[in-house]
Amino acid sequence: MEVRRPAVAGQFYEADPSRLKKSIEECFLHPLGPQKMPPAPRSDEEVVGLVSPHAGYIYSGPIAAHGYYYASSLPTPELVIILGPNHWGLGSGVATVSGGVWRTPLGDLEVSAEDAKTLVKVSGIVDFSEEAHRREHSIEVQLPFLQYIFDSKFKILPISMLFQDKDTAVEVGHAIAEIVKGRRCLIIASSDLTHYESQREAERKDAAFINATLSLDVLKLYSVIQRLDISACGYGPVAALITAANDLSLKKAELLKYATSGDVSGDKSSVVGYASIRFCKG
Repeated sequence: MEVRRPAVAGQFYEADPSRLKKSIEECFLHPLGPQKMPPAPRSDEEVVGLVSPHAGYIYSGPIAAHGYYYASSLPTPELVIILGPNHWGLGSGVATVSGGVWRTPLGDLEVSAEDAKTLVKVSGIVDFSEEAHRREHSIEVQLPFLQYIFDSKFKILPISMLFQDKDTAVEVGHAIAEIVKGRRCLIIASSDLTHYESQREAERKDAAFINATLSLDVLKLYSVIQRLDISACGYGPVAALITAANDLSLKKAELLKYATSGDVSGDKSSVVGYASIRFCKG
């Protein structure tokens, strides 16, 4: 069985299991986090989506914890689909993997080979490419949070997006919606927002990005990105999630938390923005 080993354990998050669990708990209890531990009160929602950041836990972990606190109110999903940008430019333009397991310090997670096969067939633009995922962190950093709240009792479908144009994102979103209809699934779009601008500029640009996302309008999102030259790295995954949400009648999107690296470090001269957003039927 193919094992995808962690690429950023010991860098973006702790490599030791006990220390990793403790750091995740610290994210939940952090002043910028939800300041309470999961599980959240139960919800009967069948399908939910999250936008979640993917920097090192010390910076974006507390913001990501807001989304995972909300997700902890759900029954354990049978499948978690995670879309992330391809920072390295390796492998296919839009890629999943054919099967195997993804390993983290908290254990192994099985890739749903059947759903991966369906995604490739239904989308027409997604390929199998192990290389696209081998060094990429944007999907990997979501996994320990998921394992913390759901143990390892779910399968995953990772999707790496080097191509993030509107047409590609919409195609991927439609295919995801086909896969999850009638099932208990969680869809995560992994993205950080504005990169390396002042706190004031990041907040201004990110507010526009977030408002476009909350409107569930893909055209508006791409218009805002182009007009304001927003450097969010996972806009394609976010657009794919919006598309799937519309197909699945998830009519409500809600900002759970926004902050920047400057809010953590105190240096607001050059920051990265982070948001946690949930999608639900409302």
